[in-house]
Amino acid sequence: MTSPHFSTKDRILDAAEALFAQHGFAETSLRQVTSRADVNLAAVNYHFGSKGNLISEVFRRRLDELSAMRLEQLAKVREHGDDDLPGTLRAFIEPALQLSIDRHGGAAFVRVIARAYAEKDERLRKFLSDNYGHVMREFAQALHRALPDISREQLYWRFDFIAGALTYAMADVGQIKRPQGVSDKEHVQRACAELVGFAAAGLSAKPL
Repeated sequence: MTSPHFSTKDRILDAAEALFAQHGFAETSLRQVTSRADVNLAAVNYHFGSKGNLISEVFRRRLDELSAMRLEQLAKVREHGDDDLPGTLRAFIEPALQLSIDRHGGAAFVRVIARAYAEKDERLRKFLSDNYGHVMREFAQALHRALPDISREQLYWRFDFIAGALTYAMADVGQIKRPQGVSDKEHVQRACAELVGFAAAGLSAKPL
């Protein structure tokens, strides 16, 4: 049975995630969050202490699991050698695309990620760097082992472009929508295959 404290905390996170996705971080007030979650301000203060901490926890709730999935898949790739470029890219891309079709707030969180890119919140950027930067570094190192002839500077540029393309694909706002009759799972598998192929070619390309 779910504890009352957990239920209240989860309602607050759900409400905050939806509001941040719709209005952004700066434009969402704690009053709006408490109204949507049907709790009082004391409950927000008890569980999170501040709006800044609430924003951080919205990210932590999703990114802890996403990071664990990525690193677990990367570890499996490494068991078969360090030069599996498509496998390394799939370990980075597929869990994120799976998150985007999570019916329990996945789509809203994708929009929250887009807000994080758009809004220059230095506190949030520091939180993400401090808590999840190691995941990006693990993948950058794996990509460097797979592509030793590419300079680290070029690799980081290209990896950054791939992360941006992945965020775009997660938002499902591009030219290619999920066709009618195709399941979310099938659409994600196709998107993953196409993005892995695109990313592998881009990472491997010789400088002009």
